[in-house]
Amino acid sequence: MRNVILSSVGWVAVGLGFVGGFVQFRRVRERGSDGVSLATWTLFFLLGGYWMVYGLVRAHSAVVVLGSLLVWPLQIYIVSQLAPWRHVRTVLTAVGFLGIFCVLPGLVGGWNASLVGCGVAMTLIRTPQILQLVRSAEVSGVSAASWLLGATNSVLWIGYYFLTRQPSAEIATAMALVASLVVVGLTLWRQRSEWVPAYALSD
Repeated sequence: MRNVILSSVGWVAVGLGFVGGFVQFRRVRERGSDGVSLATWTLFFLLGGYWMVYGLVRAHSAVVVLGSLLVWPLQIYIVSQLAPWRHVRTVLTAVGFLGIFCVLPGLVGGWNASLVGCGVAMTLIRTPQILQLVRSAEVSGVSAASWLLGATNSVLWIGYYFLTRQPSAEIATAMALVASLVVVGLTLWRQRSEWVPAYALSD
């Protein structure tokens, strides 16, 4: 019974993660990339690679690998729409960020240290998107639904890591969950600030 629950939680997390990525992909494709952070999505892509390596080398889990692999093409598209070749410094900063928070702790303290560092990275990579939402009212390229699905997906992954006794991965994902909920809240707040004047004019 435990194996059935474990398998179900893992595969639902994989499916929901793909749906969340697809929502953002479709939004960028239809409405453009205004309001979308290159730094955030470049790091999403890089951290996806990290989780695939973790799934292959440490967790030996096809579920963990596919959780990132299926979303990778969507992330590649989103990043490409942000013209990373024009912002090489941002891309290199993202690579360095991954090295400092994920690779270096792993070399010093092993996978557990690396996962905690990854949790810090997954939290901090949402910071550019958060700052962009604070500074700018433009949210046409940001999907609250996608971020909410991502947050829900994080809850499922926390459950999966709990069932598979991977506490460091639990901590990392929980940190990302909190930051994702902040993005959702700010996006809805910005969207509401657009709706209110429109509603007032209609009166």
